[in-house]
Amino acid sequence: MGGAQTLAATGQLAENMERIESLTQRLAAALAQKPMRDPGVEAPGADLMVNAGMAWAKMWAEQPARILEQQVKYWGATLAHYAEMQSQFARGKMTAPEDDGAEADKRFRNPLWRSHPYFNTVKTQYQINAQAMRDAAEELDMLNETDQYRLNWLTNQIIDMFAPTNFFATNPDAIERALETEGESLVKGLENLVRDVESHGGEMVVSLADNNAFAVGENIGTAKGEVVRQEKLYELIQFSPTTEKVRATPIVIFPPWINKFYILDLKPENSLIRWIVDQGYKLFVVSWKNPDPSYADTGLEDYVSAYLSVMDAIEEITAEPKLNAIGYCIGGTTLTLTLALMAQRGDDRVNSATFFTTLTDFSEQGEFVPFLQDDFVDGITAEVERSGIFASQLMTRTMSFLRANDLVWGPAIRSYLMGEAPPAFDLLYWNGDATNLPGKMTIDYLRGLCQQNLLVGDGYPMMGHKLHLSDVKLPLCAIGCETDHIAPWKYSWRGIKQMGSDNKRFIMSESGHIAGIVNPPSKKKYGHYTGDGDFSGEPEDWLEKASFNPGSWWPSWEKWLRDFSGEQVPARVPDGRFGPAPGSYVHQKY
Repeated sequence: MGGAQTLAATGQLAENMERIESLTQRLAAALAQKPMRDPGVEAPGADLMVNAGMAWAKMWAEQPARILEQQVKYWGATLAHYAEMQSQFARGKMTAPEDDGAEADKRFRNPLWRSHPYFNTVKTQYQINAQAMRDAAEELDMLNETDQYRLNWLTNQIIDMFAPTNFFATNPDAIERALETEGESLVKGLENLVRDVESHGGEMVVSLADNNAFAVGENIGTAKGEVVRQEKLYELIQFSPTTEKVRATPIVIFPPWINKFYILDLKPENSLIRWIVDQGYKLFVVSWKNPDPSYADTGLEDYVSAYLSVMDAIEEITAEPKLNAIGYCIGGTTLTLTLALMAQRGDDRVNSATFFTTLTDFSEQGEFVPFLQDDFVDGITAEVERSGIFASQLMTRTMSFLRANDLVWGPAIRSYLMGEAPPAFDLLYWNGDATNLPGKMTIDYLRGLCQQNLLVGDGYPMMGHKLHLSDVKLPLCAIGCETDHIAPWKYSWRGIKQMGSDNKRFIMSESGHIAGIVNPPSKKKYGHYTGDGDFSGEPEDWLEKASFNPGSWWPSWEKWLRDFSGEQVPARVPDGRFGPAPGSYVHQKY
């Protein structure tokens, strides 16, 4: 019996070795397909490294004692750690300190990080090294705050990249899984790695979700409706009513064009689209084109023109002179540009505006500081001039490194070291279903809005006008999210403050950029804060006076919107000439 088991194990090992050899060849071929990109989109420019070197040289010349103190502190902690380890080895017992921080760091949840001498030593030394690196970066006297922020950010990226959990030999979970599966997990992990590199054209981008588990229009994005207009940049979807009567004034949602609109309709129980329709509203949603290189010269002005075209179409379809507009994220930023242009032209078709997690004042750039400096933007400029687009996988990669442990290293560990299949998670599937950005629009946005902040300053030039936040004077409501790292609620609030409206309201939802918005009343998960229309102070002042309300913000917003939505009229089924929702543009991938 034992001999048979040995033969079977030997056969399995030989088979795995053959698979590994084949996969290694495929991996090498796939990596060779990686496109050459401008160095500016791959790493910070040389100027940051030069400035850091100069700051270190200056400190060494003027304050050598500070550098020596750092080194003594580091070596003292390291020697104390090894002395403690030797003592515990001699006693034959590992007693890790209770406050070592491992419990708070989900990467070190495996009990072996505390109880096993090898893993505890690796973990503790990693923590000592990480703290020494952070201290060294933070204590450098950089030329300006931006360089200091970028250096600290880059240091933390390096620290996260070299975490012991990212390597098989120092990851107890991966070693245990390999032993349990007789090495099968490592082969599957290599298969997952090869699949990801092949599917991303030579880039190592970890798959966050099972791409075969979802199909838009079949098990996600299934709200009933019709495509009522199709243009070069968009499809306009009108969703079918579910009530006998609807409010006369239609609603249109402008989603961001860096993602697909179905984030608002992932599944029936958390679909904002379905909920709005169920409240008795005529709802239109824009589905943006996923641009290919032929859209290279499409700029922000073209998107504003598309907004106006959408409004023309809705007026033609409904015969209603007014509408209520909603903009989500960058869709809200562009809605602001559109409303400012309309105000200067005397066009008052928009009855009210709602902004979901929208930034309009970019004087504070938050976690995007590393990506909005000239070296990175210059790199993007060179990239879009070469290819015509800012590729979706570059955008996804950039956003992922804002939460690297959650969106890069954690998924990579599960997929490549543990050999796990990506989860069937609709939100993560949507996150990976991003769109390309037209070259000109990318630069318009990064230079004119993010870097130069023209909406707040000299005015954004467009169609013979200079557009300002103060031009937006219609009734408006903005929703920010408490833990949003993409559009921090305080930055969003400050933009709303500068708009010229006398009738404006702010709501702050608990949770982040997506979960704070996609927060249906039925879940009773996240609450929200509401306050008065006083924008005279700072966002902290507003929050101090705001009232907390349990549950979703959706009903609070709908109650506000009702006043701008007209009387109830008989509902009509949309007449679509371009096929049923979700349309064709949402399926396009390049």
